[in-house]
Amino acid sequence: MAEPGMPAERRIAALLVASTLSALGLAAVYVGGGQPQAEGALLAVALGGIGVALVLWARGLSTEGAVVGSRGKLGGDPEDGAAVEERVEEVADEPGRRAVLRLFWAAGGALALAAVFPIRSLGPAPGRDLLTTRWHTGARLVDEEGRLVRVDTLTVGGTLTAFPENAERAGDSSVVLIRVQDGRLTPRPGRESWSPRGYVAYSKICPHVGCPVGLYQADTHELLCPCHQSTFDVLDGARPRFGPATRSLPQLPLAVDREGYLIAQADFDEPVGPGFWNRA
Repeated sequence: MAEPGMPAERRIAALLVASTLSALGLAAVYVGGGQPQAEGALLAVALGGIGVALVLWARGLSTEGAVVGSRGKLGGDPEDGAAVEERVEEVADEPGRRAVLRLFWAAGGALALAAVFPIRSLGPAPGRDLLTTRWHTGARLVDEEGRLVRVDTLTVGGTLTAFPENAERAGDSSVVLIRVQDGRLTPRPGRESWSPRGYVAYSKICPHVGCPVGLYQADTHELLCPCHQSTFDVLDGARPRFGPATRSLPQLPLAVDREGYLIAQADFDEPVGPGFWNRA
């Protein structure tokens, strides 16, 4: 039952108006650069106003409270039916409750609006950033010191870490470059031209959990990930031979330009690193 004093509708309306204004103020503070203390206070008023309004609604408007009385005869009489019809008509014509419901919608909408701005601050969607690296057609290979890699830089059995020119700090683009004896590679279909002069380049990011793959065993032609001991067959497209990794290391298609420098024919043909939720 409604408490004495201010009618329940007015109490609830006042709380919901305060909640709506606080939620709008919260949005304004966030857009203006944010202030933790003000944001906390406004959020407390916005949520508290809706919460207390729901309690008052449940106590004062949605129920008449407990009614105790002796059980009468079964069935009804015309007086009881008339009383019920009068009560139904009274509730249906009462405008206060409909206005309160509209205020509930307004307060909830304002709070949802305020929540949009923190969600936007999470940043833009990654787009294709998870699918591509800094490698592109014609990008020249450089070592960790930024020196260009020529076709005679490595001897058979040699290896080094390489990056795209002018992107030496791009961790997702690092590759392990290996030179093997001509004729030893077993290229996969479509990759016959990816390994000029015995050079082959694989992503240095392990597809298991992203550790750097850099230990090359020349006698067995295997790359080893030191984190969980996954091993990859260099001669067979870096296919995993042992360990928890289940995917081959992505291979970078290589070529040699007119000046004798190693270049990329294109980016990797698949995403590098561990799997993610929308791997193509």
